[in-house]
Amino acid sequence: MSKDVLTADILESISDGVFTVDKDWKITSFNRAAEKITGVQRTEAIGQNCFEVFKSNMCEEDCPLRKTMETGSPVIDRAGFCLSGMGKRIPISVSTAILVDSDGTVLGGAETFRDLSELENLRRELDKRRHESGYASKSPSMEDLIAMLPAVSDSTATVLLRGDTGTGKEVLARTIHGLSPRAEKNFVAINCGALPE
Repeated sequence: MSKDVLTADILESISDGVFTVDKDWKITSFNRAAEKITGVQRTEAIGQNCFEVFKSNMCEEDCPLRKTMETGSPVIDRAGFCLSGMGKRIPISVSTAILVDSDGTVLGGAETFRDLSELENLRRELDKRRHESGYASKSPSMEDLIAMLPAVSDSTATVLLRGDTGTGKEVLARTIHGLSPRAEKNFVAINCGALPE
């Protein structure tokens, strides 16, 4: 197997989008992941200016690949977004490098980009959960408890919170108080462990 075939196979196997450009900014290669992330077919992309295909907020004046080709320094994991072929905004992380031949002659540049959509969706879900209750948890039983806090805070009944030291009983008690109609009144925490038996 030739080195070129092996390199092509590796580029087709990775999950990050990869494309290369010549010194005139024309796309010379575009891997399968780049097709999947952008929604642009390789046959449409090759020969086009990269900014016409990639449509990133970093294109043109703020182009990381241009910076790399001008300075010789790679850009690593720069956050941004690109637009898919259908106009959908896709959050990405970009890294760049100069593309040189075996003699060290600059041929162009290479850019890898990773789709961060799933990470962004998880971040939004976590922010939503934090916003709703002020808490975030992976535990289903804790999620159930946190979901009960607004209902408990509306009640006039006395609430007893039990649990081991350091499990957050006082934090939950303050949250119940803060959500209750009595939120403007004083909260008095009583640590029963400090009382003599």
